[in-house]
Amino acid sequence: MTRNYAILKNASSCKEETIPLLSMIAWRRFVIETCSEGDGRVVALFGGRTNDGKVRLFAIVGIDSRGELRLAATDVNGVSYSALTPDLAQAHLFEREINENFGIIPEGHPWLKPVRKPQGYKYYSVGGDPIHEVAVGPVHAGVIEPGHFRFQCHGEKVFNLEIHLGYQHKGMESMIASSRPVKRMILAESIAGDSVVSHGLAYCHAVEGLADREVTQRARAIRAIALELERVANHVGDLGAIANDVGYLPAASYFGKLRADFLNVTMSICGNRFGRSLLKPGGVMFDIPSDMAEDIKKRLVQSMKDVSDTADLLFGSPSVISRLERTGTVSFEIARELGLVGVAARACNLQRDVRCDYPSGMYRFVKMVIAKASTGDVFARARVRHLEIKRSYELIQQLLERLTPEKIHLQCEKLRESSFAVSMVEGWRGEVVHVVRTNETGEICQYKIIDPSFHNWSGLEMALRSGQISDFPLCNKSFNLSYAGYDL
Repeated sequence: MTRNYAILKNASSCKEETIPLLSMIAWRRFVIETCSEGDGRVVALFGGRTNDGKVRLFAIVGIDSRGELRLAATDVNGVSYSALTPDLAQAHLFEREINENFGIIPEGHPWLKPVRKPQGYKYYSVGGDPIHEVAVGPVHAGVIEPGHFRFQCHGEKVFNLEIHLGYQHKGMESMIASSRPVKRMILAESIAGDSVVSHGLAYCHAVEGLADREVTQRARAIRAIALELERVANHVGDLGAIANDVGYLPAASYFGKLRADFLNVTMSICGNRFGRSLLKPGGVMFDIPSDMAEDIKKRLVQSMKDVSDTADLLFGSPSVISRLERTGTVSFEIARELGLVGVAARACNLQRDVRCDYPSGMYRFVKMVIAKASTGDVFARARVRHLEIKRSYELIQQLLERLTPEKIHLQCEKLRESSFAVSMVEGWRGEVVHVVRTNETGEICQYKIIDPSFHNWSGLEMALRSGQISDFPLCNKSFNLSYAGYDL
């Protein structure tokens, strides 16, 4: 029997003509059956234009247990197709995005609300005299990005939370596709300001896959060190934010200071606390000499001792634990059905981590142990962060010991013509995906980005359902999702 999909490994590319072009019926069956009956999940689902102007839908389904990405495409004949969402809930946001971008109607989709264009949208409402509505944002009192949260409540109990974003849509995908190569790296680093290394590395891997370029082991190690430093800094900051939201100020203050310590380690490597200008297709721009490596190791030892002491304070306080446990719970079944990724998924006992499932770069040569919890509540999300901090620290120390004497950058040649590349990176929030298509001259003709927040905002909505509205700030901090990464 002929296989109706192409297989691609992470951070690699293939000729677009090798991706099977299926009938709509066969394409739907491939996506739904692979996800519902097999071990698959939707990694990316998006539309693009063909040379003759048709809308072509691409599905990338990940088989985590095999580290396998399965690809298939179909052309939309007309203005509609039969929606996947009624049979596969994790496709709901992808199909809404296709509708918004191309005007294609996924018939049978339960709720075609806008993704990034809120103008004129009528919000969901619950009727009845006892019901009241609370609207928060999009302008917030704190120094955060714009997002609108609308609660339907009976007293303190939340019946429904509807989150609407898109207030700072920048057109990042089209900008990267249309920019000169020298500017693309800058744009990739600017997708989400707290995920510079995550998105920057995803861009590098995509370009290297299209150029058939392998980087040196030393460059791979420095990249992984930067990615894990980004993870540790943000997880430490999140633990501080969670402590602050429950009013436990000693831990909030200490974690805030410690976050700066880890950011300063990144700055010592490349001159920027968030890792800007460190990465480049073909390798890295800054080295870690032996004396710097020794200094970083010593600094991290002290910082991790402080993290451990502060975490003991936080998790050793009964009043803190009672506030975190059973708050904002998302079940394993809901997490799997919605396709959650990253910390939010692993806190629900859903084992998903690109570093283990789809290893690329240095992660092909190290052993990662996934940090998980089972309760799916705020406590679980905080605990997973703490475990990941410790494991990332251990990995950084190993990598600093294993820096081989090699070049740190190699030239990245011309990209393959008419090709398709998929790059996945386990950012600190979760799975970052960049997909690149090139035309017949090797120029980028489409660039697609999926930030982990794209999957996980729906999880925050479910975490508040039947909970208390006063729990929202704490739940929101425990997810800590990106507005910019979603709005693009």
